[in-house]
Amino acid sequence: MSLTGFIWVILAVIFIVLAVKGDVSALDKKASLPLTHYIMALFYSNSGELDKAVKEYEESLRLDDEAALVHLDFALALIKKNEISRAKDELNYSIKFDPEAIEPHAVLALLNLAQGKPSAAFREYVAALKNASKLNPNNPEVHFYLGALYSELKNNVISEEELKKAIVLKPDYAEALNFLGYTYVENNKRLKEAEDLIKRALKVDPANGAYIDSLGWLYYKQGRLKQAKETLKKAVSLMPDAVIFEHLGDVNFKMKDVGNARFNWQESLKLNPNQDDLKKKIEALKNK
Repeated sequence: MSLTGFIWVILAVIFIVLAVKGDVSALDKKASLPLTHYIMALFYSNSGELDKAVKEYEESLRLDDEAALVHLDFALALIKKNEISRAKDELNYSIKFDPEAIEPHAVLALLNLAQGKPSAAFREYVAALKNASKLNPNNPEVHFYLGALYSELKNNVISEEELKKAIVLKPDYAEALNFLGYTYVENNKRLKEAEDLIKRALKVDPANGAYIDSLGWLYYKQGRLKQAKETLKKAVSLMPDAVIFEHLGDVNFKMKDVGNARFNWQESLKLNPNQDDLKKKIEALKNK
């Protein structure tokens, strides 16, 4: 037995002895019994004896079914046993009894993602991050990831609010600066502000292909096609990416350079074949 395992056993024995003695001054008997089973469940789970762990978790929850942490750890043991549906039930119980918790939402998000349920996963990630932001409202990363997730959920209003919070907390946060700037560009609004945000990101990381792409795409939206082409060529040389190749193709098409537009779009399709709209654009070039 490992030292850690030995410690778990000693703790369990102490709780059992105290419970049997009825030593209320040391530990309330009512509270000690579920806690004893919980400690034994952790020991068995850490030892890989999952069936025994499950029995101890069940007994602990029979005695105190509102213990959020026990529901959470029980869920983790059930995941190890590949009892996913039951694990999700326990995670939801954990959330019910501790609505401000972060971990059960995060685990549910991972399970939903693994089951091919991205929308449900995103909702759980958002819930986890919202709770994290309550615990640590001055963490710029939490607000950035919330902004990114709300963007995926097509809620641009809240996404922009969260990204702005991240930037206020960390003015040189390049990822947040670029993300917000690119969001404005994609929605064809506040383009002057978008340019300032993207250029601030580039001051922090001047060789970042994604940020250079954002600037090139901004120039395209502004009708500055020559600058857009030069900028996007630089971006794609630094980061050969499907989106950047498509952007460069769009610029070339706008400049009536059909040959290079076709080449760029085909390169984009090689990197990401699942682009139906792009396939239609390439098909439309056959008559040009």
